[in-house]
Amino acid sequence: MTTYIDHDRRRWAPESSKRRDRTAFERDRARVLHSAALRRLAAKTQVASPGAGADTVQSLRTRLTHSLECAQVGRELGKALGCDPDLVETACLSHDIGHPPFGHNGEAALDVVARDCGGFEGNAQSLRVLTRLEPKSFAPDGPPLHGRSVGLNLTRAALDAAMKYPWTQADAVNGKFGVYDDDLDVARWVREGADPGRTCFEAQVMDWSDDVAYSVHDLEDALVAGHIDFARLADPAERRLVAETARKLYCADADLAELEERFTTLLAEPYWPSGYDGTPRSLAALKNLTSTLIGRFCLAAEDATRAAHGDRPLTRYAADLIVPRAARLENALLKGITAHYVWISHEEVRARQRTLITELAELTLAGAPGTLEPGFRAAFEEADDDAARLRAVVDQIASLTDTSAIARHKRLTG
Repeated sequence: MTTYIDHDRRRWAPESSKRRDRTAFERDRARVLHSAALRRLAAKTQVASPGAGADTVQSLRTRLTHSLECAQVGRELGKALGCDPDLVETACLSHDIGHPPFGHNGEAALDVVARDCGGFEGNAQSLRVLTRLEPKSFAPDGPPLHGRSVGLNLTRAALDAAMKYPWTQADAVNGKFGVYDDDLDVARWVREGADPGRTCFEAQVMDWSDDVAYSVHDLEDALVAGHIDFARLADPAERRLVAETARKLYCADADLAELEERFTTLLAEPYWPSGYDGTPRSLAALKNLTSTLIGRFCLAAEDATRAAHGDRPLTRYAADLIVPRAARLENALLKGITAHYVWISHEEVRARQRTLITELAELTLAGAPGTLEPGFRAAFEEADDDAARLRAVVDQIASLTDTSAIARHKRLTG
């Protein structure tokens, strides 16, 4: 028996179904899969910038492969808990669709660039891509939408499930928000009937699936790329440094001693490989580690959530996902390993990337509208004020891949 109602399946711009053998959520999933914005994630940074040079880098994950893996994790976890699997998969595929070149590093640079038009946040940009920037559907002429682009025109439930942070910059939590002020109209429509600040169950499943996928797979990629040596983690002093990074970035409410104890327990599990040398046997051991960790995190959440809510289907606002504290701390520690050995130790490269984004924005704005692609040029020319014109430039840069951002910067600097 379905637990979703017509309210959940409604689209911002009403449209008739073209095929009766597909559900509304199956159509949502197909729209995201066929979108250009999703394809562009294939050339956006996850751990290492795509095409960075070394042979091993070519096999590392991009933002697209991360999204696909997040979708696989989320689909299975959501299905086990009674969600519509296509709905959860759509949210997982969509969750990073607005991220700019160079990953979170580019996000930080664009936030500075966009300070006069409401800042930049990858999650808010994802909502903007899904509901405005990806050219798929336009509303009919006349009120209330007056023929404007409605992006992919996904269902209310799909957009709600893709929103990690359903609030504006004014209510940001640790700098995170999911709605720009000029996208409030669609956000209010999506959140109609929802408690302010509360994410729906499918969004909670997506959020944990994202954490699981990137904590485990980023660790795997960093090891393959040579950034991490597991042998170093045998040193308690080294583990403390990683725990301090994890605490600072991901779990400020945790005590350092608690993290160190959880770290030691996690590393004592028998599935941790003793080392990695690129041989088939070590690759197999590494794959066993990743699959075991994903299972560990997903089953912990599934068991705890079922213990709290029983065996009924859990959807929308009928429940909250329960993730045990031990699992959250272990997840934070895995993210801390990658942050400590990759992000922090490669700050010089990251600084150059931020400079490139800043210069690219300045050059694009100075030459606009001629420096903009047609879709963004139209938005720039139709803008009512400087803030809206700046937002069009930011939208343009956010749409670029790592490689196209570098090429465009080179072209504009002569």
